[in-house]
Amino acid sequence: MAQTVRIWFDPEGDFLEVLFSDRPGYMRETTHDAVMERVDADGKVLGFSILNVSRLARQQPVVAELSA
Repeated sequence: MAQTVRIWFDPEGDFLEVLFSDRPGYMRETTHDAVMERVDADGKVLGFSILNVSRLARQQPVVAELSA
């Protein structure tokens, strides 16, 4: 089964967001300072965002642990 993924990049804010679902959720911290995960009320991951993407692009790789 195919899954739609929505990706937004805001160059002015240097912000990238990837969403796996349009369901309501909230952002919470991950193991990486620049990465936040979007989760629903049950804790299921709906997507993630990355701050300061251009700065992180010079680092290899960006690693963050998302909830299961």
